Amino acid sequence: MSHVRIRIDLAYDGTAFHGWATQPGLRTVQGELQEALGTALRVKRTGERAQVWVTVAGRTDSGVHARGQVAHFDIDAEILESSRGRSEQTPLEALVRRLNGILPADLRVRRATEAPEGFNARFSALSRRYVYRIVDDPAFVDPLQRLAVLYRTRPLDLSAMNVASADLVGLNDFASFCKPREGATTIRNLRQLTWDRRDDGIIEATVVADAFCHSMVRSLVGCLMVIGEGRKDVAWAKVSLAARTRTSSIPIAPANGLTLEEVAYPPDDMLAAQHERTMNRRTESDLEANDRDRD
Repeated sequence: MSHVRIRIDLAYDGTAFHGWATQPGLRTVQGELQEALGTALRVKRTGERAQVWVTVAGRTDSGVHARGQVAHFDIDAEILESSRGRSEQTPLEALVRRLNGILPADLRVRRATEAPEGFNARFSALSRRYVYRIVDDPAFVDPLQRLAVLYRTRPLDLSAMNVASADLVGLNDFASFCKPREGATTIRNLRQLTWDRRDDGIIEATVVADAFCHSMVRSLVGCLMVIGEGRKDVAWAKVSLAARTRTSSIPIAPANGLTLEEVAYPPDDMLAAQHERTMNRRTESDLEANDRDRD
């Protein structure tokens, strides 16, 4: 039997999910998707582990949304072919149709494609782009957007926030902005952190990095909102970064304002090389070499 790797592009409203990763007794995106895949592909469960295991580009926290999430799973080609039944659609077109007929309305599969050789949704990714949305003017408050936009009563100074954000961009140890996980590195390459106000009054923080550690985006946003409200000066973000210590003084912004918008990948012939680079864990020596290059 030959196996194929399938890439899935999906979107979800994270409000009623306890994050991406499966957790016993809790509703999660991974749990819902894997159950639906098992049903759509007519694959039976054995024990507690789902028969179709999904690997994701970025594990979103409880309450965080996604428009551009990417995942993959491996399946026997014969099982995929037989799952379409009498449908005249291709097996993958039929799979998308069946999945969206099974899944709840707050989780949608946008497309399913056969992944190129070397593709891994998590380790082949070049970057993830998140957007955090805020409204700080009551004239622009829209109750229909309340599940995806954070409302603040204090006006935000975006100029100060952009100045402070610039001090955080680059290859740094973001331990001050991450919930610690044993054995995990907190060194990340933050490529973009900018703030803009749209014509409809919504403030958007665009955050792009090669990867993010746990709660990093929401902690960065929380820190910069404190500066934007005038409670700290613009240097506070840089000082906090240099401390490399997680403290309660840096608030974690609420989850509802955050959306994973895009996961970027290299050309197909570079997927395997990107995977290998990602697997090389960054260390303090990488920061030192980066500092030398800056000088």
